[in-house]
Amino acid sequence: MSYETLLAAVTAPAGASGDHTREVCDPATGELIGIAPVQDVAALEAAIDRAEAAQKAWAALPEAKRSEYLNLAADAIEAHAEPLAELLSREQGKPLNGPNARFEVGGCVAWTRAAAGTPLAPEVVVDDESGYAEMHYRPIGVVGAISPWNWPMMISIWQIAPSLRMGNTVVIKPAETTTLSVLALVHVMNTVLPEGVLNIVPGPGRSVGDALARSPKIGKIMFTGSTKVGKGIVEASAPNLTRLTLELGGNDAGIVLPDADPQAIAEDLFWGAFINTGQTCAALKRLYVHDSIYDAVVAELAKVAEATPMGVGLDEQNLLGPLQNQAQFDVVDRLVESAKASGARVVTGGTPDRDAVGFFYPATLIADIDPHQELVLEEQFGPALPIIRYSDVDEAVRLANEVEVGLGSSVWSSDRAKALEVAARLEAGTTWINSHGGLHPMIPFGGIKQSGYGREFGVEGLKAVANPHVISG
Repeated sequence: MSYETLLAAVTAPAGASGDHTREVCDPATGELIGIAPVQDVAALEAAIDRAEAAQKAWAALPEAKRSEYLNLAADAIEAHAEPLAELLSREQGKPLNGPNARFEVGGCVAWTRAAAGTPLAPEVVVDDESGYAEMHYRPIGVVGAISPWNWPMMISIWQIAPSLRMGNTVVIKPAETTTLSVLALVHVMNTVLPEGVLNIVPGPGRSVGDALARSPKIGKIMFTGSTKVGKGIVEASAPNLTRLTLELGGNDAGIVLPDADPQAIAEDLFWGAFINTGQTCAALKRLYVHDSIYDAVVAELAKVAEATPMGVGLDEQNLLGPLQNQAQFDVVDRLVESAKASGARVVTGGTPDRDAVGFFYPATLIADIDPHQELVLEEQFGPALPIIRYSDVDEAVRLANEVEVGLGSSVWSSDRAKALEVAARLEAGTTWINSHGGLHPMIPFGGIKQSGYGREFGVEGLKAVANPHVISG
């Protein structure tokens, strides 16, 4: 299937009214990509009914058969990897190469296969003179998935694949600005999945998303996005006591200890912060560097930033792209201007061409910034990294922990034992050592504090989309 054929399969039919369509433009060029369908609550309710009707037969299949279907879906994604990556690059803005569009489509394949192949046998919890008991994991029913615009395909797979594996059916609502990407992914998967098992409804969050969260027919909601919207989902779903997995906002801290080698860690630090042009929940968003190596770390980071090409995603040489939408560009621009006005030093970047086509914001490093400046305390979700000087590790840990979110964090050191000691004191769902943001399909991932709750990936991720059922006696 070519890019053109795939695009034609997911765009709105000719003659669809403007009330039921939306123009999709490339955030790098402003070029019209296609016309996305926009559906309403009635379409959502029909999709939920289809999912509900298909669920019992899907759950009745042997587990091995559901895994077989998932592996076929992974094969289909892999077979269509290049047109999927091209559509993703055009709609989301991320370049084809580097840790971007092709990487994301490859992640869809890997996570689907991992969900298919991860064993989850009944667990014997008691087997002694007092008795015998097993824990089984049963399907919940219909899972409602709400995916974001930053990694629209891969995060959708994080929601879809484990849900299907455990015998649930899925209704997914994609983000409004990356509708075509997820429609294409679902279209490809549905070439091999049974009818009604995987359903998609592209519609506004304020109506379709809210109705999905409120539906009494939905047994589980999986959401990745902002803390504000996550709180709204909690409120909307509360009357039904709907099960929730919420992966919400982050403002990840990294702490560089004085024994770290600035040159050796610079590239990994950069990509920990600037992967997907900084538009990643678990990206490094605040960097605390010991005074003794502060200037060296800043200088090495600047070399990497200035050498990393940014531009239109379909240009094979580019590794950084535009911000996905005007609203996010405005957030980054506001926060960097606030930092500049506070007296912080711009090391590189910080001067976007606001009149140019595309939402490009240059890779920006801000040094000598107050630890309580707005850019440090508020998640920027873009290519701007504040670098904070510290002299005492206890101070760095305190500053890292004082924000209300806790998704990821990292410690950078040449001494693993010292790094582990500091890592144990950080308040986050994940702490990486000498890297930041790397995910693995078998390692549970999720946040604490206002970064949400629940875990995805691996065995814990499968359990999260199942009802535990104890059989005792």
